[in-house]
Amino acid sequence: MFEKPHCLDEQKHSRDKRNDAEKAPEEKVEKKTGKKTGRKPDKKTKKEPKDASKNIMREVKIRKLCLNICVGESGDRLTRAAKVLEQLTGQQPVFSKARYTVRSFGIRRNEKIAVHCTVRGAKAEEILERGLKVREYELRKENFSCTGNFGFGIQEHIDLGIKYDPSIGIYGLDFYVVLGRPGFNVAHRRRKTGKVGFQHRLTKEDAMKWFQQKYDGIIIAGKK
Repeated sequence: MFEKPHCLDEQKHSRDKRNDAEKAPEEKVEKKTGKKTGRKPDKKTKKEPKDASKNIMREVKIRKLCLNICVGESGDRLTRAAKVLEQLTGQQPVFSKARYTVRSFGIRRNEKIAVHCTVRGAKAEEILERGLKVREYELRKENFSCTGNFGFGIQEHIDLGIKYDPSIGIYGLDFYVVLGRPGFNVAHRRRKTGKVGFQHRLTKEDAMKWFQQKYDGIIIAGKK
């Protein structure tokens, strides 16, 4: 008997492979559309929008609280003001120097005229709570800055619960609150300093909203 050449078998085998490969995509399409199985294609569920309030990176917190007493002169009055801050915070305060000479006020350049102290953490929240209680949790719109910080003042430090001492007297106090979000440290670190994204920065409205929610505060309209 005459045998078929081996090359003809290889050509037939390659044609069969090509035909199978062409049929395979058609079967996959039928499975996806569900025509072959008779099932309807599954509808894609829409993704729900993410809630920004649940994102821990968007939480607003107190970065630091700066307390300041400006006496306007050096000497015994400034030393007594430093004792007031030391009693209030339990920290060693820092003296501030005048930048310019103002003869009308009797201030010389580089003269110590004020004292300040920076508080962080739970102690900052406690002192801020006492300060806002004196103000009856009321602030003006002008107390908030465009960078998301705010400040206010009180006339008598004894309203914070400090016992009156005749040898010290009564001093007014300035509160400056710096707010922030997780990740703000990249703009202040020494190595590989970066920038905080525009969407991640705090605005005046964010600070006002945080004050109203955190302390149930009241914001009074400013003077026209």
